[in-house]
Amino acid sequence: MEKCYIEETEELLSFIKGSPVKYQATEHLCKMLEKCGAVKVSEAHDFEFEYGKAYFLTRSMTSLIAFRAPKEPKGMMIVASHIDSPGFKLKPSFEKKSGDYITLDVEKYGGTINSAWLDRPLSVAGRISVREQNKIISKNVMIDRDLLVIPNVCIHFNRSINEGYKYNPQSDLSPLFAQGTSYSSLMKLLAAEAGVNENDIVSHDLYLYDRTPGCIWGSDNQFFSSGRIDNLSCAYSSFKAFAFAKPSECIQICVAFDNEETGSMSRQGAASTFLSDVINIICDKCNISASDFRKMLFSSFMLSADNAHALHPSHPEYHDPLNAPCLNGGVVIKFNAAQKYTTDSVSESLTKEICKRANVPTQSFANRSDVAGGSTLGNILTSTLPVLSADIGMPQLAMHSPYESAGVKDTKYIVDCLRQFFMTRIGCLCDGSYEIL
Repeated sequence: MEKCYIEETEELLSFIKGSPVKYQATEHLCKMLEKCGAVKVSEAHDFEFEYGKAYFLTRSMTSLIAFRAPKEPKGMMIVASHIDSPGFKLKPSFEKKSGDYITLDVEKYGGTINSAWLDRPLSVAGRISVREQNKIISKNVMIDRDLLVIPNVCIHFNRSINEGYKYNPQSDLSPLFAQGTSYSSLMKLLAAEAGVNENDIVSHDLYLYDRTPGCIWGSDNQFFSSGRIDNLSCAYSSFKAFAFAKPSECIQICVAFDNEETGSMSRQGAASTFLSDVINIICDKCNISASDFRKMLFSSFMLSADNAHALHPSHPEYHDPLNAPCLNGGVVIKFNAAQKYTTDSVSESLTKEICKRANVPTQSFANRSDVAGGSTLGNILTSTLPVLSADIGMPQLAMHSPYESAGVKDTKYIVDCLRQFFMTRIGCLCDGSYEIL
């Protein structure tokens, strides 16, 4: 495998390793932007604005938007991804006694493959809310060591487990944490990690995360595996592409939303006003009138970037035979007649042309006609922001497992595609006809 593909994937794996849950992932993307000269601002405060300079802001410490705007923008080029992954969240009160053991009380977040979480090293990460005099301060926390295991019941007590078993989230999926009566509580460990007094911790948003290291593998290092490839690969790739893209005649916007895995219905999800609020800020700073903004929408383009299902080597029957992408085959353009994906013939053509200019191959994904597909961000966003849109992603295996797999070449393919996208301008000639500038 060529060195350029290996290096890009190693960078992604390093990012994922330091991003056990969405709070740390957002924090790391912010640091990436700052290193490239972007300035952090806040929705709550006004800020000095400079044309062509990159800015970014967060909402709820988990959703992130970065943008650049020229003096006389000709349109908007938007990439939207999500930053959350399926897993397990600790409940408000979570330490419970079971015989001589202490386990943790958790609930599912998103559509997890339950069985894959058992018998592997786990730990805890997220954020805590801390009282400091009359203030409540949020702090990210991560326990960076093997801390928990969800143990399976041995086959001697469950002889039919290999014939199929339905795991009960309340009784089967509680991780083992401690034993006896003189153990260190999880809150004590988190307080030490954050450098605060345990009694000052008021509340928390804490999640389990898989400790299995990411790796590159295969006969010629063609593949890689890690937790949270869905969808940190697209979030990382889009913000890296934004950070290193040259300014253009368009407003460049890169956004990663929280809560896609649970329906996007939150103040920081794709169904919120976050993106439209930031666009309003940009229009105010650039003195774009409501009339000019409506016209600008027709020369704007959005890519909804969320990973796609690659052809499974053991189960090709699960896929549509003509629209089953392969690992290392390039950027996947996703289609759905019911508009769960936003791609149409126009947006597909423009996406293919952008990828061609970036020397990136493309492939298509559509579900079998008798299988219901999942949805993502694009259709939610375009219902209120009527811009041309296509759904794309990187092909992967084992989506929603705590340990997923993908192709090494595809990491670089999607970064190159998105960098080219940000430096492209789409001109609307008339409805349905566009030029790529």
